[in-house]
Amino acid sequence: MKKIALILSVLFLGITVSFGQSAEKKPDGSNPNAPKVEFEKLVHDYGTINQYGDGNCEFRFTNTGKEPLVLSNVRSSCGCTVPDWPRKPILPGKSDVIKVKYATNRLGKINKSITVQSNAANSPIVLRIAGNVIPKPKEEAPEKNLENSAAPVSNPNK
Repeated sequence: MKKIALILSVLFLGITVSFGQSAEKKPDGSNPNAPKVEFEKLVHDYGTINQYGDGNCEFRFTNTGKEPLVLSNVRSSCGCTVPDWPRKPILPGKSDVIKVKYATNRLGKINKSITVQSNAANSPIVLRIAGNVIPKPKEEAPEKNLENSAAPVSNPNK
């Protein structure tokens, strides 16, 4: 009799656990309450920017899911692009930004990617920066002031 009670208890516990899991996850294993990250833009185009110009930009995002969003890693495709992201959880319905700084000392086309990894259902997401860095215009040489120049002055006493 004790064996039957034990078997029934184990079966009941197994059914309860599997029922609880099916309520939390879809048949494909995904969580319907999982956070979801939505970005205002996926590409930032600097356009034409001068060498040593402002290489900062921001990617604003919102957690449109039902659980807190945690960005676990944000990495760029090269060392000339440095992302800075929030380390705290982003609550459902709240927004934040990923800041990106591109080193504009390099001339030429910009085409870099930033990969955002998180606990969101739609992770990972790839952001891009684009543009073209041109040489900084040379400053015009100041005109010579002829009145104060060091030209030799003739001595009237000679």
